[in-house]
Amino acid sequence: MLDDANYTPRLKALYAETIRAGLMEEFGYKNEMQIPKLDKIVLNIGCGRAAVKDSKKAKSAQADLTLISGQKALTTVAKNSIAGFRVREGMPMGAKVTLRGDRMFEFLDRLITIAMPRIRDFRGVSGASFDGRGNYAMGLKEHMVFPEIEFDKIDEPWGMDIVIATNAKSDAEAKALLKAFNMPFNS
Repeated sequence: MLDDANYTPRLKALYAETIRAGLMEEFGYKNEMQIPKLDKIVLNIGCGRAAVKDSKKAKSAQADLTLISGQKALTTVAKNSIAGFRVREGMPMGAKVTLRGDRMFEFLDRLITIAMPRIRDFRGVSGASFDGRGNYAMGLKEHMVFPEIEFDKIDEPWGMDIVIATNAKSDAEAKALLKAFNMPFNS
């Protein structure tokens, strides 16, 4: 879908048509450039002890993250050697990917509408996970909630960190932006 020249992601169109106007009215911005917007979404999978025992685990995590994001994931490596954990400098430890533009909007749409409802005992995400600068961080216990992952082909369920970076000046502005995208906050 992203290859089509005329295709615009659903949330990107929603942002341009209604969310911008709503935020401008709600916060009383005098200039359109003050309206908060999504900057990037960073996804991270850390393999931990599994990667120490078997280096193929990091490659597996990288392949899964590439499937989920639709973009090639980078392998993250250990910066320092830690003898107690049998970790050597340069050893693959996980994977990460940074999404921007249309892929970012597509991922956020799939996260909110498809993946979150598939989370077991889901009651919404915490409204207190903002960092004070308008960025939101959350974690998933299993990456298997995404439909791209086939249950039969995974060797281990990975936890996943998701950071949604905005250019909002405050947490209240960022929360209003994410609420407009239908992020299911529990508080």
